[in-house]
Amino acid sequence: MDQRDAQALNVVKLYFAEGLSQAEVAAELGISRPTVSKLIQHAKNMGYVTITIDDPRESSSVLAQQLADIFQLEEVRLTAPPVDEEDQVLTGIARSGARLTEELVTDGMSVGISWGNTMFHLARELERQDRRDIEIVQLKGGISHSATMTNDVETIHAFCTAFNAHANYLPLPVIFDNVEVKRLVETERQLSSVLAMGRNADIAVFTVGSLDDQSMLMNLGYFSDAEINTVRERGVGDVCSRFYDANGEVCLPSLDERTVGIQLDELRKIPIRVLVAGGNRKTDALEAALKAGFATHLATDSFTAKRLIARNSG
Repeated sequence: MDQRDAQALNVVKLYFAEGLSQAEVAAELGISRPTVSKLIQHAKNMGYVTITIDDPRESSSVLAQQLADIFQLEEVRLTAPPVDEEDQVLTGIARSGARLTEELVTDGMSVGISWGNTMFHLARELERQDRRDIEIVQLKGGISHSATMTNDVETIHAFCTAFNAHANYLPLPVIFDNVEVKRLVETERQLSSVLAMGRNADIAVFTVGSLDDQSMLMNLGYFSDAEINTVRERGVGDVCSRFYDANGEVCLPSLDERTVGIQLDELRKIPIRVLVAGGNRKTDALEAALKAGFATHLATDSFTAKRLIARNSG
């Protein structure tokens, strides 16, 4: 430690610890006020002084209430990962989403679920519950046209194990090449029954998807390059593989007509809608979904919460 470091420490002790003004510190040590200011900055740069602001508005409970108020949600659960990194965020929201789901699912309920990376992690976090007469319903088709796995069956199985439930699968591609073929297949009695169960579910648990290169749905081999470009130009995300724009409206009707599963307006009619999503790359999709009223309950992370509040305050 050199003389400048020692002098800087003397200055910050008088300024921060004893509460003297910069002018008083200058008089006490016989140096100029500009020198005091420079020494304070030097102490900060050297790490001798750290400033922590404990803003009560940023506590989880306050952030959660702000989100609930802004987007008219019944309940918000926040997790506080140490850093704003995708793996940390995913671990946290999967766990909090699982706890929220466990609390909301009661005897005799029909539970509609989507699939995806977030849903798979949430399902693995579920703990066994003492529930009876639960039906788990797949809200959208799940067969992939590529090497990418949707984990739709594994997700449903984990839900069924947790809630001692019966599974209702949709063993179909989520998007057909031909709308006429899709409509014909949907008339099959068993598949039609599962689709109806999804529309009439008591609770839906789902996530949102982004439209970037990391999106699972965008890597399943369903889309032409032209469709991908159009979706990215017009849309911000997907819910249950229904692509929507910033206003929560279907952004490519021709693609939506070929999609197997619950429609956006049908999803809004389900009484309890649990949306589990977070992270920087999903913020746009999440914001639009919340504004569109797709969710009644939300599990997300504190970093995403702050971004959403900043965008929608004032």
